[in-house]
Order: sequence, then structure tokens, then C-alpha cells
Amino acid sequence: SRYFSAWMHCRAQFLGDGTTARHLASAKDGSTLERLADMRHFKASSALSNIDESTIRLAKGWGCQIAKILTFRKTVMSGSQYVLTFSCPNRPGIVAIVSSYLFEHGCNILDAQQYDDTGTKIFFMRVLFDRLETADAFDALKTGFIEIAGRFDMNWTMRDRDDKKRVMILASKFDHCLTDLIYRWRLGELPIDIVSVVSNYDQSTYAHLDFSGIPFHHLPVTKDTKLEQENQIWDLVKRERIELVVLARYMQILSDGLSAKLAGRCINIHHSFLPGFKGASPYTQAHQRGVKLIGATAHYVTSDLDEGPIIEQDVERISHRDTPEDLVRKGRDIERRVLARAVRHHIEDRVLVNGRKTVVFSN
Repeated sequence: SRYFSAWMHCRAQFLGDGTTARHLASAKDGSTLERLADMRHFKASSALSNIDESTIRLAKGWGCQIAKILTFRKTVMSGSQYVLTFSCPNRPGIVAIVSSYLFEHGCNILDAQQYDDTGTKIFFMRVLFDRLETADAFDALKTGFIEIAGRFDMNWTMRDRDDKKRVMILASKFDHCLTDLIYRWRLGELPIDIVSVVSNYDQSTYAHLDFSGIPFHHLPVTKDTKLEQENQIWDLVKRERIELVVLARYMQILSDGLSAKLAGRCINIHHSFLPGFKGASPYTQAHQRGVKLIGATAHYVTSDLDEGPIIEQDVERISHRDTPEDLVRKGRDIERRVLARAVRHHIEDRVLVNGRKTVVFSN
């Protein structure tokens, strides 16, 4: 009688789908219900959104997988999106365990990218997902993942995309990269919180820029005061809970100590297509060598000057007619777009460091 009742429920709820009703009417046990969890058995799977609670309770009473499917389809997603990134030694079962954990905790995978470095045998993955409104709290989801991360020796992060990263921008006299970042931020292209701008030049240098809503800190520096000035920068980083420092053509070399403190969260734009033409005057070097391409490189800052893991690069063709001034002018355009792309990759959790290199899961 209970199978006949189920037949009546499904006949009414599945928009008169007789195929589904016959499957249920012929059931001798719960096996047919298990097979119904496969959406290929439904002529109109969109009808699942109309299933009432009594049908779900009935399916739960039989203890079959279809109950999970019905509950998942019935419940509304939260609307927020989350990002999980991790790297770990490669072994079978990683993707299966991670995806199963997310499903069992009411999550729906929207996008997944992975890479297996066969040279280092390290596995990298980025997962974008949303959650059911009725799912456990996000903090509980993160806490529960700790066991899996430990089992696979993962270096991992899990973040709500609505939580904007707190960013500090360091700049010097050249302001094109600073201007571009602020412009993109005001347009909403870069979903970040610019918490502060720091410069070794006073604010009058940027009289044409609109700093409204952005605290400006003038921290002059000389060879004798470099350590003191860097301590001031570090104090700001700690006090303002800075998550990313961007060197927007900041023409000061960070000390080994500050570079180490900011490891993995400090991006520099170098006005050259690294590893060529390092140092302070790459465009002059390029002109002297008669190159046919110039470029720019955004990389993470390390204690090795201009040797940090590269995030983004771009180039532009030039000719023998271009003067060093032409190279500088064309280079400014490349630097702006390369730095903006690198910042975007970082804030969207698309960059995973792989030794001296990076894995960038582009969109």
C-alpha cells in the first residue's frame, strides 16, 4: 500500500509523468527508488522543484538516495559564493573526497579547475561553490574540512567571495599604475577594499588624483631612514589588517626582512619582460640591445630582486624607430594592464605558488 501511495504522490507531483509512476508501481523494494536518483529516469527533471514535503518525508522513510536529491532540489541556494583552493602531494581520491565533502554539507560546485605537476608530484585545485540556505554555518564547513586537509597534507584556503581583501598600495613618483588601480576600484572592476595608499612622495605629487575615502600616508625614506620607514609600513600592515600589498611602481627595494613578512601577499610590477633586463632602467637597456618586443611582469616579491614567482606578463612590439621615451610611453600601458590582471588573479584566489613558479587558474 505504501508503494501505491508513492505512485499517487509521484503521479501528482511529477506533472503527470506516467513513466515515473510505472517505475514506482513495479517496485518490489527500494532498489527502483535508488535508480530513480539518476535524473535520466525523469522526463522532466525540472518538475522536481514542485515536489512537496510529504513526498520528501516518504522518500526519507525508505532510506534511499533519492531523498537527498529531492531535498537538494527543493531547497534554495544561499546566493553567496565561496572559493576553496589547495595544493598537496598528489594521490588517488583527492577530487572524489573533496567533492563528496562539499555535497554532503549542502554545497553545489559551480566551477572546478585542477592541475597535476608531474615534475614535483604536487596537485593543485580551485573550487568555486555555493551553499544551501539550510546548510551548516560557513565556519562549521571550514572547521570540518580541517580533517581532510590534514589527511592529504594540504596547504589550503576557503573564503567567502563577498569578503573583499584589504589592500595597501605603495607608489612613488610614477603614478600611472596607482591611477589605474583606483579607477578600476571605483568602477567596481576590482572588488577590493583599498585601505591605504603609502608613498615616499607627499600627496601634492598626486594633486590630480581623487583620494576621497582612501587614507594617504606620506612616509619619506632615505638610505639612513629605510629601516625606520619600513617599520612604519609594517605597523600599518598589522594595524589595518592588510591582506595584499601592491607595489604600483614603488621605486624602493624592500628589505629582506619586510619581503619575508609579506611573502605571498605582496605583488610588484616590473617594467620589463623578466627574466630579461632587471634593475632600474630596463627600457634603456632594451633600447641599447635593439629588442623588438618590450613587456612588463607582475610577480610576488621575494628577497631575491625581481626573482619572485611570476603571476602575469604581457608584451608589445616595437621597432628601430622607437626612442627610449617611446618605450617608456608604451611600457606604461603594458604595466597598467599587467598589474591589474595580476591583482585580479590574486584577489579571486586564482594563484597558487608552486616553488619558484605559480599556477594561475584563469577565468
